[in-house]
Amino acid sequence: MQEKQLFEYAIIRVMPRVDREEFLNVGVIVYCHALRWLGMRYAVDEDRLRALDPKLDIAEVLAHLKGFEEIVAGSKAGGPIGQLDKASRFRWLTATRSTIIQASKVHPGFCGDMEGELQRLYQTMVL
Repeated sequence: MQEKQLFEYAIIRVMPRVDREEFLNVGVIVYCHALRWLGMRYAVDEDRLRALDPKLDIAEVLAHLKGFEEIVAGSKAGGPIGQLDKASRFRWLTATRSTIIQASKVHPGFCGDMEGELQRLYQTMVL
């Protein structure tokens, strides 16, 4: 078994109407400095989002989440932020913002299987 490592994670939320402070968890970002590992998983339940705001532009939400995914992957499609090191990309994605797509506070943990932990958090916090 792989030695447990310190990791950090944040939940990605969609807050259709920032003034109402209602949100839906749609994804999770996990980062481990020691393993130089950064991963993300998300899913959008359109019906639940429309329950919060029937006028929400789901295509725009999906485009923003795809942008997050490109940044996590470090692809050129992620723009200048996507070209930063993994720690900087994680910090940028989890920075406090008052937009429709937000991240929770960053939480720490220990685990030996980052992909497994990402899946566990995704199952527990998003699905």
